[in-house]
Amino acid sequence: MLMSHASAFEKLADRSLLIVDDDKPFLQRFARAMESRGFAVRTAESVAEGLAEVASSPPAFAVVDMRLADGSGLDVISALKERRPDARGIVLTGYGNIATAVNAVKLGAVDYLAKPADADDVCAALTATPGQKVVPPENPMSADRVRWEHIQRVYELCGRNVSETARRLSMHRRTLQRILAKRAPR
Repeated sequence: MLMSHASAFEKLADRSLLIVDDDKPFLQRFARAMESRGFAVRTAESVAEGLAEVASSPPAFAVVDMRLADGSGLDVISALKERRPDARGIVLTGYGNIATAVNAVKLGAVDYLAKPADADDVCAALTATPGQKVVPPENPMSADRVRWEHIQRVYELCGRNVSETARRLSMHRRTLQRILAKRAPR
């Protein structure tokens, strides 16, 4: 029992964090936010860069986007758990569904959060003791905001093509146009 407390303390003493995301503005903002919370941050913009960072020096913590231009962020989580079994990784995604959440946890992620994730929520999830429930956020996104974020993400992935986005979201094109013309809900 004494050994587990010692290793938990060592893990918290090692605040190395790898953030892997292909959205450069988000990556830079998030890296600064995590540095201000005491983490020693390294960043990568692709699965290949993330795997190289893990191979050279596996961090104690990782925050990885689920879908990257060159593959799945789960590959980075899996490689990290192989190289450093005590590492704690979190998967961020704009595509939340049960199947990918279960897969992320099976591959070693300790949590699965929807984008855009708040730095305080990520920090709490990374540093939570195993088995401890994370406290729900004080100001979570509204359901309308989550819906709006999802629509925006699909719209961007479809190259800002309204017709293709509407088809993929199974909604009428004019309905989508009205949603896109409005400001983001709170």
